[in-house]
Amino acid sequence: MTETGPTTDTTTGPKTDTTTGPTTDATTGTTTDATTGTTTDATTGTTTDATTGTTTDTRTLDAPGATLTYDVRRPDGDGTAGRHRPLLLIGSPMDAAGFATLAGHFADRTVVTYDPRGTARSPRTDGAARTAPEEHADDVRRVIEAVGAGPVDLFASSGGAVNALALVARHGELVATLVAHEPPTTQVLPDREAAFAVCEDIHTTYLRQGMGPAMAKFIVTAGHKGLFTENWHDQPAPDPAAFGLPAEDDGSRDDPLLGQNMLGCTGYRPDIVALRATSTRVVVAAGKESEGEFPARAAAELARELGTDLTLFPSHHGGFLGGEYGQHGAPEEFAQTLRAVLADAG
Repeated sequence: MTETGPTTDTTTGPKTDTTTGPTTDATTGTTTDATTGTTTDATTGTTTDATTGTTTDTRTLDAPGATLTYDVRRPDGDGTAGRHRPLLLIGSPMDAAGFATLAGHFADRTVVTYDPRGTARSPRTDGAARTAPEEHADDVRRVIEAVGAGPVDLFASSGGAVNALALVARHGELVATLVAHEPPTTQVLPDREAAFAVCEDIHTTYLRQGMGPAMAKFIVTAGHKGLFTENWHDQPAPDPAAFGLPAEDDGSRDDPLLGQNMLGCTGYRPDIVALRATSTRVVVAAGKESEGEFPARAAAELARELGTDLTLFPSHHGGFLGGEYGQHGAPEEFAQTLRAVLADAG
């Protein structure tokens, strides 16, 4: 799909100067950003990127308890999209915005991203306080079926990898290759009980004290290398201010990470029997710089249980990030590795 109207109008003229920022056509409502090279059609919601030669359609679909928003990026009319399976990029609770850089490295194929329920543009409508991986998996299934392009290749990171494992265990026919990057499930770890107790403590801290104290504990936990001991979470609580976090409780309890997904994600036990039997090619991956950290340890243990090798990717847990959320990995090298892994499927 391409833009439906001009980006400048010789009669009415643009509302703003094209040399200084976005311009909006007074007649069509089409907005052009000279800085980014993108044009957005106000009627269809389609964005055309002149730099990458891709067109992005933003769509919504209704699901039980939520309205899901997803984006479909396609090469703009050069015919290359048909030579590759669509590539779906998912995280949790990270939304589509976190994959902007990585998606840009796959401008030769259709790329689909979405906001998981309860995040960004996908509000929950049922008021539920928690989301299970199986529920997220059903949402991903709905997105794949809505795109309607047959089996997809799926790169899933962090909580998204947990949800993707739940998906292919039940609907392997929808996914040709799954790359599950650092799924943070405690239930494959040798120290699973202690590790899950740490996650429970973070969640309890969030409910009792709010975001700052809980997020400080989460950051310390995420950076911990090695096994968790039985009383690891009984150590003195970290100071939120040390991480630039507020100590005050604002009263909100709707954080997607600390509230909605913490226990369901980390407490999920992958169905090893179903994953071994699925038609999906399952590639379990971890960052080279993540060795010893909880999600990377989980990836290594999962690969062992599935009887496959752990595939190492460049950088760390967020190795595909190119400045999203102020974080940087090695996105170009990461994308090259992902492309090679997907090509290995033949």
